[in-house]
Amino acid sequence: MSNSETPLQHSQPLRLSIVTQFYPPDYAATGQLIEELAVELGKQGLLVRVFTGQPGYAFHSQSAPAREYFQRLMVQRSRATRIWSKRIRGKALNGLLFCLRAGLHLLKTSSHGDILLLTTAPPFLPILGYLANKLFGLPYVCLIYDLYPDVAVKLNVVPHRHWLVILWNKVNCHIWKQAQQIIVLSPSMKDRVVAKCPQLKDKITVIHNWADANWIVPIAKQDNWFAQTFNLVDRFTVLYSGNMGRCHDMETILETAQLLQHDPILFVFIGNGAKREAFEAKIRQFGLKNCRFLPYQDKQNLPYSLTAGDLSLVSISPGMEGLVAPSKLYAALAAGRPIAAICEPQSYLQGIVTEAQCGAAFSNGDAAGLAEFIRCLSTDEPLVKRMGEAGRRYLQSNFTPDLIAQEYSKLLHQSVFKGWESSEVSVQYSSIRWK
Repeated sequence: MSNSETPLQHSQPLRLSIVTQFYPPDYAATGQLIEELAVELGKQGLLVRVFTGQPGYAFHSQSAPAREYFQRLMVQRSRATRIWSKRIRGKALNGLLFCLRAGLHLLKTSSHGDILLLTTAPPFLPILGYLANKLFGLPYVCLIYDLYPDVAVKLNVVPHRHWLVILWNKVNCHIWKQAQQIIVLSPSMKDRVVAKCPQLKDKITVIHNWADANWIVPIAKQDNWFAQTFNLVDRFTVLYSGNMGRCHDMETILETAQLLQHDPILFVFIGNGAKREAFEAKIRQFGLKNCRFLPYQDKQNLPYSLTAGDLSLVSISPGMEGLVAPSKLYAALAAGRPIAAICEPQSYLQGIVTEAQCGAAFSNGDAAGLAEFIRCLSTDEPLVKRMGEAGRRYLQSNFTPDLIAQEYSKLLHQSVFKGWESSEVSVQYSSIRWK
């Protein structure tokens, strides 16, 4: 046995329990990613059990099966709660109710797993990992999608010195210290966590999000039914696909559209979010005819909608660097289209775009620079192709589902072994009971 291998890798399969509020058929990006991760980890030999909620943001269905089985994966769903689901307070209350149901689930199934993976959807979900560890000795890993309470503070939902923020930060540090590992989505997010709890530096691992380059493949616009349906074939199209939320810089994009309103360039926005309604109102107020809005697309349409544009936009609002990590970047890379990232100069987005040579990054507010870049690309088809191909190659070398799942698998096995090593009582690994 090599030094890098653990006894678990030579005995029975690792039994992983994942708890997250959102999961397909919801279109929330966190749920889509967890589904792909769970499937990939199953392919790599893990036995995976997912506990999630009923759809809250699905397209056509208000409910999904209470239990589903896919080879080494089982999905169990609690009943749904949709109290003021489009408001921040309503989302918080729905998240709290899901946490209570997830806690009851863990009480019943704690003996069915070797390790627990908890996302920050909802943000206070990792508390359950801490409790499961104290009650049952179950090791847990925290997967931080968005860093709270910092996001709430930056969005002016709660003041920086509010007692809730102070308490939340203290609870976070306590939970993270007890966790076997903490996974973050970018180097800047790791810096944020380390700034809060410096002693955690060696416990934090950066694992990026990903996209499936075998599923999302470049399609010429003239051969793309989506581009044909919405008359995007013969016009240079700038595409923003995904959430238009409070954490995304839509203001710079709006100013850019104003600067280019007399150019033969079309902006297409696919998705929804807290900023969409106000954004559309501004477009109407300024009389811009170069913008089009489409709803979220069913998952099976994404390979076509993502390749219907000539340039993909990714943005983070000022002050949000390291607090969120837009997953739309990776799908855009897979689509083989250049990337224009709107972010702070120190952003990891700028690092990826520069290293991949797949586009350009612009500071928040630099609408003039972004407009000039778009004009340049709109008249240089070879450059568009070269940047798109470079981005796709970079993704295939770094951010595919199998590569990322290998990182997760290695980290989870190491985490269980450390928990087993430090436990006073040896953990007995038996076959998983699905009933």
